Formats: sequence, structure tokens, C-alpha cells
Amino acid sequence: MRRYIMWSIGLLAYIVAVFHRSSLGVAGVEAADRLGVGTALLSILSVTQLAVYAAMQIPVGVMLDRFGSRRLLVVGGTLMLAGQLVFAFAGDVGTAIAARVLIGVGDAMTFISVLRIVALWFPPRRNPLMVQLTGMVGQIGAISSAVPLVLLLRHFGWTTTFLAAGALGAAAVLLVVVALRDQPAGVAVHPARKRDFGLRPAWSHPGTRLGLWTHFVTGFPGGVFALLWGYPFLTQGEGLAPGTAALLLSVLTVGGIVLGPLVGHFCGRLPYHRSTLVLGIVGSSALAWTVVLLWPGRAPLWVLATLVVALTMSGPGSMIGFDYARSFNPADRIGGATGIVNVGSFVASILAIVAIGVVLELRTPPGTDHPSLAAFRWAFAVQYVLWAVGAVQVYRYRRTTRRHVATADLALAAA
Repeated sequence: MRRYIMWSIGLLAYIVAVFHRSSLGVAGVEAADRLGVGTALLSILSVTQLAVYAAMQIPVGVMLDRFGSRRLLVVGGTLMLAGQLVFAFAGDVGTAIAARVLIGVGDAMTFISVLRIVALWFPPRRNPLMVQLTGMVGQIGAISSAVPLVLLLRHFGWTTTFLAAGALGAAAVLLVVVALRDQPAGVAVHPARKRDFGLRPAWSHPGTRLGLWTHFVTGFPGGVFALLWGYPFLTQGEGLAPGTAALLLSVLTVGGIVLGPLVGHFCGRLPYHRSTLVLGIVGSSALAWTVVLLWPGRAPLWVLATLVVALTMSGPGSMIGFDYARSFNPADRIGGATGIVNVGSFVASILAIVAIGVVLELRTPPGTDHPSLAAFRWAFAVQYVLWAVGAVQVYRYRRTTRRHVATADLALAAA
């Protein structure tokens, strides 16, 4: 029972972190008016936060192995609280960017800290399911940030809204300080050695790199679609009504929450077939996009809905990467291994977001109100490059990991 209490505290901290991360999304119009910027400069806030999150994963993983989950959750929560306080009083884009950097750094410390709690408090067979539940339930933060923040902005204004968001963060930090413990009593986890903090041995194991490329190749299609380019594609390219497009994006989130536990159960029952599932997820995403991109004219709603359903596997698929980090690394370096894995999807998402934006700009004539369907098709075709690179690397490191494990088993038997 106590393990579920510890997990629930960590999960609450992660939900609040996702709430902070998503808070800008519903305040875009107000932010543009308050800061006096256009959409191009406004997008820098989101990209900056995402880039900081990705850049901090390996340093945070190193610190996690050294100092434990509880300390990092406290520091991360405090940084996000500070970021929301700065954002509440920001009157120019420079101050707003600084605030989002603080939130990005704090956010980067949260998820992998919770995964370490799962790894130390739960038995290995339960771990895949708990990791999936952590990732999927955490998205409640994104869903819950929408309506409350919109209502607060409408009735109480900018400063009060983000001060209230900061207060929520302060409550989460206080709960972690008072109640969270890093590992069960009697379980000793030695801090990683100062010489390498567990990072080099974690990277040297091919299973960690298998996790990295799993996260890379599975996570970006859904992330890119949900974070930035899905809504414009559906409304401007495919001509859907805004309400219909929003409903499809909601399916993307809800579908991931539903499918996550099923993927976790599969990985717990059939751990030697995880990479097969990963490659199947990649193939289904690529196939669904191929149908949409080659459809003559605008695709019917059922085809677009099928695409969204295929993309719902992005989130659960990326979580398999963390299961690899846990499977092939001892507890004293699991933070570094998890940080390495967590870089993958965010790097792929940034590459895809930027590449799609560049292609859209090149394929859209000057003076045009919005990109054409043909421009969107050329832009989304850049995903095939990332799929090809990622799938080849997954297959490569699957074989390398299996040889590595077989060699280790032979050595153990000989001893």
C-alpha cells in the first residue's frame, strides 16, 4: 500500500508539472496582447521551453542518480513556482522567455524523478504498467489546465491567474517535502560514483541506446501533431471545422490514456517482444500518414480519424523506452539512463517541428493567407526521414542488445 502512496505523491507532482508546461497554450492570445508580440515571437516561448527540457535531461539524470528523486522534485517544483511568479508579472518578451526557461528546467527534473520512484518501489514485472500509467495519467495536467486557466484569465486577469498557478505548485512542493521517500526502508541505493555519475556505463549498454531510439522514433509523430501542426493541418489543409479538429486532438490525448495500460501489460508479460511492438507502432503511424498524404483531394473524416487513432500510440510507445532503461541498468544509474532515453522524442519533435515549418514556408507563396493542402503534404513528408533513421537504429540496437545479454548470460553460467 505504501508504494502506491509514494507513487501517488510523485504522480501528483508530475501532473502539476504538466499543468505548468501547458499553461501557456490556453493563454496564447492574452500573451500576445500583453507582451506586444506576433505569433512568430510567441512561438519562441513554447520552443524555448521544449528545447530547455530536452537539453536538461542528461544533466538532470546525472543529478538524479546523485541526489535522489525527492530532492530533485523539490528543486524542480520550486523552479516552476518561480517561473510562474515571474510570468505573472512579465511585461515584455524577454522576461516571459526567462520565466518559461525556469519552468522548462523544473519540468525536466520531474518526470524522470517519478520514474525512479516507480523503479525503486515496484517489482520489475509491475514496472512497465506503472510507467505507462504515470505517463498517461500525468496528461490530466494538460487537460485540467485548459478550463480553469481560461476562466481565471477571463474573470481575474493575467497576474492573478498565474499567481494561482504558482500557488498550486507550492502545494505540490510542500507535499513532496513532507511525505515523499526515495525508496523503501531497508533498500540501499548507493549514489553513482563521482567519476562518471553512472552516465558512461549507462550509455555503454546497448539497451539504453535501444531505449533512446525507441523514444525517438515512436514519440514525435503524436507530439508534433498535438503540440503545433495538427490543428492547422486539419483546419487549413483538410478544411475541417475548428470544433471537429479540436475533437480529433482530444481523441489523441484520451486514446493515449486508454492504450497506455494495455501497452504496459504487454511489455510486462512479453518483455522480449517489446521492440517488435515498437516497430509495429512506427509502421502503423507511417502507413496511416501515407494513406492521408496520397489521398486524392481532401481526405474524408473517417480517414483523418484513423490517422489520429494510429497516432494515439505515440505516447504509450515512447514509454517503452523507459522500460528499456530500467531493464538494463541497476538502480544507482537509472536516473542517467532515463535521462538519456528522454532526450530522444524531444529532439525528434524539435527537428520535425522546425523542418515542417521550413517546408511550409517554402511551399507557400508570399501573400497567401495560409498554406495549401499540397504544402502541408510536402511538409509532413519529412517525417519519413525520421521514421527511417529511428527504425533502423531500433533494429540495430535490438540485435546488439540481444547479443550483449546472451554473452552476459553465458559468462554468468561459466562463473
